[in-house]
Amino acid sequence: MSYTILFIAITALISFAAFNNETIYNKLILWPRAMHDNPAEYYRLLSSGFIHADWNHLLFNMFTLWFCGVAAEQHSSGGAFITLYLTGIIIASMPSFLKNRNNNYYRSLGASGGVSSVLFFFIYCEPWSSLRIMFIPINIPSIVFGGLYLAYEAYMAKRGAGNVNHDAHFFGALYGLSFALLMDPSHGANFIDALMHPYIHLL
Repeated sequence: MSYTILFIAITALISFAAFNNETIYNKLILWPRAMHDNPAEYYRLLSSGFIHADWNHLLFNMFTLWFCGVAAEQHSSGGAFITLYLTGIIIASMPSFLKNRNNNYYRSLGASGGVSSVLFFFIYCEPWSSLRIMFIPINIPSIVFGGLYLAYEAYMAKRGAGNVNHDAHFFGALYGLSFALLMDPSHGANFIDALMHPYIHLL
């Protein structure tokens, strides 16, 4: 059984339910102030990763999860993959909670943190695999994509503009790399060796 497909199905069902039920939406969304006032609300660090703002948000995250998750499962056990994804959502949510725990108006939602964790776990395992940025008709090595992604998310998080949670993307990505490094019996030697022996297919 593919755990990636299972997570996609569960997320789609819960997101769809939240689209049509404001009570579910408000109960699951990341709301730092409510969590700060009531530690029983800390479950939102995880539950917020299973709801989305709209269909476009859901489809983009689930397509990315499907693409990198199926490949990442080949490099991990089922238990490790489940742990990576679920803890990735939680870890990626923590900076937003800490920064906004006194802000009653801040809310955040979406699987992006967990997806970023899985994506960068995949990049660690296959640094020269080809990835394609949406709407750009050329493949680039995954390690190059990863570097550009981290730089962009760090820059946008520093600017603090818009309604995209760039902190979750950035810290989810770092967590995915860290998780892969800890799980790798070579302690990063295989990753370094792979970087030293590139194979690039741009077409």
